[in-house]
This record gives sequence, C-alpha cells and structure tokens, in this order.
Amino acid sequence: MIGNINEIREEGLRVLSKELGAAKAAVFMRQFEVGSADYTEQRDELQSDVQIDDIVSRIKNRKNKS
Repeated sequence: MIGNINEIREEGLRVLSKELGAAKAAVFMRQFEVGSADYTEQRDELQSDVQIDDIVSRIKNRKNKS
C-alpha cells in the first residue's frame, strides 16, 4: 500500500527540503499553488484582437529569419 495522502505529502516535503534546501524547496512548491484567477477569461481578453492570419504570418516570418 502506498500510504495516505498526508503521509506522502509530508515525506515529499521532507525529501525536497533535504535535497534542495528549504529555500529551493519553497520555490519549487510555489509552482504548484492553486491560483485564484480565471486563466481562460484572461487569455480571451489578452488575445481578443488576435486573428489566425496574423499568427500564421508571424510563424512564416520567424521561419524565414532562421
């Protein structure tokens, strides 16, 4: 049996802290925090004026520059 989730979490944090040190372990763990924003809504707002033809054009321009 694998164990309960709390035991696994505690062991994982212990191993991360031991191998990475407390500061790096904290940085690593921050990557997985649950955000409070609505990513889909933000993305739609940021890209509301982007057209597929513009994207294709940018891709072609980058390929031609390389």
